[in-house]
Amino acid sequence: MLGKWSEEVYVVFRFMMGFMIGCHGVQKVFGLLDGESPAKGLFLVAGVIETLGGPLVMGGLFTRPIALLLSGEMAVAYFMVHAGLRFWPLLNGGEIVVANCFAFLYIATKGPGALSLDEWIDRRTAGVRLAETANRGGRQ
Repeated sequence: MLGKWSEEVYVVFRFMMGFMIGCHGVQKVFGLLDGESPAKGLFLVAGVIETLGGPLVMGGLFTRPIALLLSGEMAVAYFMVHAGLRFWPLLNGGEIVVANCFAFLYIATKGPGALSLDEWIDRRTAGVRLAETANRGGRQ
């Protein structure tokens, strides 16, 4: 019954994951959204990745590589910050990092989906390729 809405729900999921990680990035880079102060070192690098990657995932532009980068960043964050405290994510405060890691891994494997700039670009370039093929008399 709900399966007919899977693409629409995925678009909302992709958009919200991009929005939320972008908020975390803005917090780190600019100290906004109740961030104490701008981050330094690797936290600043993570903030830049999140600040730029979030809107790209939201819009579905370069979705697969950006989501894979964000997934990897979350894995690194987990092992650098949380895993040394205690083993289980629930006990070391790393559950949101682990959830984000796997959410972005899912987005990287599924791709942009509907209502994405990647899809729009693919459709436009497919039309150009068809026109070029037609101009060559159907020869590849």
